[in-house]
Amino acid sequence: MPFTLNRQAFAVVSCFISAAAAAQSTNPVPQLKQIVVTASRSPQLEKDVLGDVTVIDKKALQKAGQDSVAEILAKQPGVQFYNSGGPQTITGVYLRGANPAQTLVLVDGVRINSITTGATNWGAIDPATIERIEIVRGAGSSLYGSDAIGGVINIITKKGGEDRPFGAWGNIGYGSYDTFKSSVGFSGAQNGWDYALSSSMAESSGFNASKPSSGTFTFNPDQDGYSQNSLSGSLGYRWAAGHHIGLTAYNGYIDGDFDAGQDPSKTHSITRQQAYTLTSTDDITDYWQSILRLGFTKEHTDSRSAGRSSTFGSLQRSYSWQNNLKFSEEQNISIILERLEERPAASSSYTVNRRDTNAAGLIYRGNFGPNHIQASVRNDNISGYGNQATGSLGYDLDLNDQWRVGVAGNTGFRAPTFADLYSPNMWGFAGNPNLKPEKSRNIEASLRYETDTTRVGATVYQSKIRDLINTYDCDAYFNCTTSNTERATIRGLTLTGEYGFGNTTLRASADFMNPRDDNTGEQLIRRAKQAYLLSATHRIDAFTVGAEYQFTGKRYDTLYDAMGDPQRTSLGGYSLVNLTASYDFSKNVGVQMRWNNLFDKDYTNAYGYNTPGSNVFINFSFRM
Repeated sequence: MPFTLNRQAFAVVSCFISAAAAAQSTNPVPQLKQIVVTASRSPQLEKDVLGDVTVIDKKALQKAGQDSVAEILAKQPGVQFYNSGGPQTITGVYLRGANPAQTLVLVDGVRINSITTGATNWGAIDPATIERIEIVRGAGSSLYGSDAIGGVINIITKKGGEDRPFGAWGNIGYGSYDTFKSSVGFSGAQNGWDYALSSSMAESSGFNASKPSSGTFTFNPDQDGYSQNSLSGSLGYRWAAGHHIGLTAYNGYIDGDFDAGQDPSKTHSITRQQAYTLTSTDDITDYWQSILRLGFTKEHTDSRSAGRSSTFGSLQRSYSWQNNLKFSEEQNISIILERLEERPAASSSYTVNRRDTNAAGLIYRGNFGPNHIQASVRNDNISGYGNQATGSLGYDLDLNDQWRVGVAGNTGFRAPTFADLYSPNMWGFAGNPNLKPEKSRNIEASLRYETDTTRVGATVYQSKIRDLINTYDCDAYFNCTTSNTERATIRGLTLTGEYGFGNTTLRASADFMNPRDDNTGEQLIRRAKQAYLLSATHRIDAFTVGAEYQFTGKRYDTLYDAMGDPQRTSLGGYSLVNLTASYDFSKNVGVQMRWNNLFDKDYTNAYGYNTPGSNVFINFSFRM
């Protein structure tokens, strides 16, 4: 795959070279031992995880300011995103170039992807109530089933944790576009009990979502704002050594404006996202751990325009029993049985209104000196489809204490949505109940270098996706339906680097990707071939300053002409510069500032829609 390197690319690559060279002569700075659970469905130290994994911790979330979850994700390697005029509008996240519906999104381990549209309600999730986000790149269907073609994003809410005294925290901030955000929470654990509760609210007047180029049926010169609130909590009890039962709950809500032409009435969409889990974790013996989990997620969207209301939603109930068997300190097997029940709800009923999936999976992790293996296999039996089998095999080799190489291969699939399959015949469109699931094959190789001060990594990958769903396949009489006529190949290289010296930390990443439509040979829409990220932070006593540089290359999008025929249009590349600063008045009280788009760059990530100009947000925080 040819990669075109420009000046920005050479600037980023030079950071990796400099970091590796300087690492040999710098005093070590100890790093925290981050725990990851998503990559193998069991807790692991991040340094021991096989595969391409990133953790966004609470320190990074604290610096996010006014950014939405999707914007925070887009500052990570291998992630791009779009929205339709603000965080309250339709938003999609591309992980390794896969379609937004091809990435599985979890909240506390339970799926929240819409079964009616395939989308994720990003706007209804507030970063203030999140403890961390784990990103696993590459097909993960052999771990989690449908939708995990591009990977898995697990959003983990704030929890009580291990024994510790009562603690409370709060934030209040204000910024551009009359954006106001506040959050408060508390947590603790003692006498076997652990608990946490957090809530947040936000309001913004926003900016105009659309451009005149979006067309007369969309453009409206008004401001488009939003109001948002969320509540999350957890309660657990350790009733005996090795036996814990816990409940988690998340309820997020956003009421956001969008543009729907010159109609003077307010056009807005009300979305609620809920996720609840009940988990019993029991050490049956020293070598057998049983995890029973009940999950319930529900979404509902009410879109109101021109005096009309259109609603859709869904609920998902999941039941899982995971048995972790430990044969030795270095040999582990997990046996998983799961059931998923999907039920759609919409203002226009589907011809079929239920789907059930029964699944069984096996995960093996083994360490043999410098050799590390993870293998998984899973079968999903989906009502109306039969069996979908997926597998994964990864191997890492420690060359020495600093260098590690790895290879992996995995397969994935995505079951079509209810709208794809079972939409009733309306306005010349009907769903296709004979659709096949989308399927993928992914291979990758990696090289990592890590010391106490430096991390450098390179991952090269290829994903071939077949039976992609064409959502509007029309005949000569304009009778339209869905079909499995599309194919795509995504090849890429991701470089990452982190270097710390004294009170200064440098980070950089570069993505070179060729997301290609195999039928036409054209670049897949809204995905750039090149994306670069640079950041630096420096601490001076209680004061910390930082700067970020973000470059996204040229992309393409689809627009429709007066006859309704699709046309391709180019979206120019863009560069953004952001500044951050914080000051700790004490160990309990501080202030944080984020200035996004310092030079007021005019850009777009979806044709016809605006993005925010230069904007500032200041937040005051306390901890006790």
